[in-house]
Amino acid sequence: MRVLVTGGAGFIGGAICERLAARGDEVVVLDSLAAHEKPPERLPDSAELIIGDLADESALRRAVDGVDAVCHQAARVGLGVDFDDVADYVADNDGGTANLLRALWRRSFTGRLVVASSMVVYGEGRYRCAEHGDIRAAPRHRADLDAGRFEPRCPRCGDDLTWAPVPEDAPLDPRNVYAATKVHTEHLSSLYGRESGASVCALRYHNVYGPHMPRDTPYAGVASIFRSAFEAGEAPHVFEDGASTRDFVHVDDVARANLLALDSDWTGACNIASGEPHTVGEMAEALATEFPDAPRPLVTGEYRLGDVRHVVASPDLAAEALGFRASTDFKEGMAAFARDPLR
Repeated sequence: MRVLVTGGAGFIGGAICERLAARGDEVVVLDSLAAHEKPPERLPDSAELIIGDLADESALRRAVDGVDAVCHQAARVGLGVDFDDVADYVADNDGGTANLLRALWRRSFTGRLVVASSMVVYGEGRYRCAEHGDIRAAPRHRADLDAGRFEPRCPRCGDDLTWAPVPEDAPLDPRNVYAATKVHTEHLSSLYGRESGASVCALRYHNVYGPHMPRDTPYAGVASIFRSAFEAGEAPHVFEDGASTRDFVHVDDVARANLLALDSDWTGACNIASGEPHTVGEMAEALATEFPDAPRPLVTGEYRLGDVRHVVASPDLAAEALGFRASTDFKEGMAAFARDPLR
């Protein structure tokens, strides 16, 4: 199978390319290399690298030529610096996806399309009130956050809510710019499938970590930011009270999920998660054990208005539809991540 991987020189894309090449697939990589100080060393020797971004029509034409499947990983990720990043996110993620889909349309592509999405499309996750049952959490108010009240409250009685696993049919509620672009990526791709007859699957990644993750930047994941602080002999700053809940899933599992999705004809969206939720504070402590000489994590009470409190996936649909279950243990994965090479 000839597979195009957009963003194939990146953190997740590179892991996917390695697995595809290892099983004998023909791999085409489209990547601008803008995030790389030097040519990436981890791309398989057999991969065809086309240097260009998703705004480059000539590069796109070459990239989609003759491919049987597309794995769309290229995107601007993270929360960024502030809302001033909005145009860059929309150009790279919304516009980039639109350009890719147009190139596929012009090639009359009807093969398999797997797109990278994110758990951020859900906004705040699923919640329950002791009195009112399942309920939708409203966006948290700045006054509550300033006062150190971080838990979402029931809009009917005002009591704190408790989280529950989020299924794929939960309403989409993006609460930052990146999240909004991922919702649009899913919708555009689904529309392409309907119009073209292509088979489309969106994978909603939860907090991915592992080797070759970008180092400490405003666009990096929290695990990378914490590790960079430990390596510098500094205490990582844990926002809020450290009790925000996430699902940390290893990049090897995410790459495996992509191959399962490429080999499947199932259409729709799937959570790609470990199924083992942990708080951000627990993740910081797991990394801290690997850096005994560094200062302990510092819980600061700081917050970012675009952050959500708890978002934890139900992994059941991915298991049923794709045969995917994560296999990397959290403690073992974090211990390895403390020594993994970073970009």
